[in-house]
Amino acid sequence: MQHNDEEDHVCISIGRKLDGLFPSSTGCFIFKVHDQLRKVNEKAYEPDIISIGPYHHGKNNLQMMEEHKLRYLQYRLREKKESLQRYVVAMRELEGKVRRCYAEPLNLNEDELIEMMLLDGFFIVELVRKFRMSNLRQGDDPIFEVEWIVNSLQHDLLLFENQLPFFVLCKLFDMIEVQDNHKRFIHLTLHFFSDLFPGPAYRGSFDGDQNIKYLLELIHNNWLPSFEESENTDDSKKERNWQFIPSVTELAESGMKFEKIGGNSFDIKFRNGVMQIPTLTIEDRTESFFRNLIAYEEYHQSSYFHFIVDYVKFMDCLIDSPKDVEILCRSGIIDNWLGDDEAVSNMFNKLNDHVTGPGVHFHYAGVFNEVNKHCSKHRNKWMAKLRRSYLDSPWAIIAVLASFVLLVLTLLQTVYTMKG
Repeated sequence: MQHNDEEDHVCISIGRKLDGLFPSSTGCFIFKVHDQLRKVNEKAYEPDIISIGPYHHGKNNLQMMEEHKLRYLQYRLREKKESLQRYVVAMRELEGKVRRCYAEPLNLNEDELIEMMLLDGFFIVELVRKFRMSNLRQGDDPIFEVEWIVNSLQHDLLLFENQLPFFVLCKLFDMIEVQDNHKRFIHLTLHFFSDLFPGPAYRGSFDGDQNIKYLLELIHNNWLPSFEESENTDDSKKERNWQFIPSVTELAESGMKFEKIGGNSFDIKFRNGVMQIPTLTIEDRTESFFRNLIAYEEYHQSSYFHFIVDYVKFMDCLIDSPKDVEILCRSGIIDNWLGDDEAVSNMFNKLNDHVTGPGVHFHYAGVFNEVNKHCSKHRNKWMAKLRRSYLDSPWAIIAVLASFVLLVLTLLQTVYTMKG
């Protein structure tokens, strides 16, 4: 039976859905974490005490910091005798641009979004200023009186979904301090987050905001491998064919040594049977820090910049069990503030779940090839088998030595008997 289009319920249903679609925003760059990544560890992407931006705005468990946002604004207006209207007008001019930055539809009208932009952005700017310059703080500011609050804020402000466009922060900084001195704002911001970095890294020179999209991107682009710039342009030297390497325990059985070195966290080297790795500090916030940087790289088009994913995959290969973590801790390569080797092992074994990569630009392909070449040598394979079969415990070593001594004594006795 044929239906007229005007009466066809399927046409009506689809038509309503088409009419209800939001316009696609090609310029958006603030996303939500995709479900597969989130399900591995949902807590790693959720703020503890503060919402920034619209995705977590209004949640009941984050209301404590809303009063602090208001107090920071109030203190500034009273201290400098400034007009609130001045800031509102500035944010209203940016409202449409800010709305287009978010990939998800926002349940905030124009005035609500402007209020959120002002309170969230003003708080961040004042926070990093007060952190660096204690003379700007109010005497009874609990944020700087209670250490865990600053630690939680450092964590929350770098969550992938908890972001405000960087141009909003720069505009407010212009109005609070001096026009177009964004390099100073970047310096203050990096100083605020310095305790969160698990290890040292190369930091590029920043002249202005250089099209930084948000705080997480700023941190990502300032925790770089020193080889990033040269590898970015020298594609001919990249090794395309490589295989994963064995765990620390297996490598140690083949006679490989592990050595802590200073310098950049990502600059891992393999020389003359020695794996040289800079120290990595692991504490309560480290997993979330890695996960949100990985989420950022998942939505970044260029695989050149996926060095966090590559580094985590490298460590995941090395670490299969708590025993591997123990060896790296003894070598000074891992500084375990968690106090639990199994927790560190589990962290690295799950960080790459549902993560794309490593890609064709895998930064550690050369190291992997050198390690595998070392392990494939006949002498090293024989040593690994010997250690695994006969030298895996103190009693086994004693038994081997006793057998060796007995063999020597037997040979000597035979020789003396023949001579006699």
